[in-house]
Amino acid sequence: MKHFNDEVVFLLKKQKNLSVGFLYILTIIGIFLLPFAIVKRSFKDWVIVYLVSIIGNSWADRYLVSRGYLKYDIRPFKKNFKIHLPFDYVHYPLMLLYYNQWTLNSKPLGIILKLFPFLIPQVLVETFAAKKTDLITWRKGWSWQHSFVSLAIKMLLCRGIISAIRMINRDDLSVD
Repeated sequence: MKHFNDEVVFLLKKQKNLSVGFLYILTIIGIFLLPFAIVKRSFKDWVIVYLVSIIGNSWADRYLVSRGYLKYDIRPFKKNFKIHLPFDYVHYPLMLLYYNQWTLNSKPLGIILKLFPFLIPQVLVETFAAKKTDLITWRKGWSWQHSFVSLAIKMLLCRGIISAIRMINRDDLSVD
């Protein structure tokens, strides 16, 4: 029996190491790519996009965590934050920055169609993380479909906010 318990402990530690390694790799890649997304000729606009995405996603994440739909077992600063800081402050804002840059001059149909190259990989990574790691736990019936729809709504909402800011400040924009 002791051998069985030792093996279970070993497998749990291995699972946690996989989860932490997966999180670190994704966060390092995101941090590496972030300057390339912000430091462009319209620096001010991309900083606004970054800040809007942080605010919007962290609010949504706090809501979903507080209602019990999502749980993050492995996260930095676990005692201070219930949300997932790398996703809310690096991964999602980076994805939204690239999406906004790609759709900058797109028409509404293009804005919607260009969501899919961002949403599909994100939902696949999140599904992998939910099923194979301890990074995220889906509860109360939450599934990949909920993640897909919520990400699409958040991305379109943030895209709309940025478009509204651009229209209000049309003369002051740094984007051609």
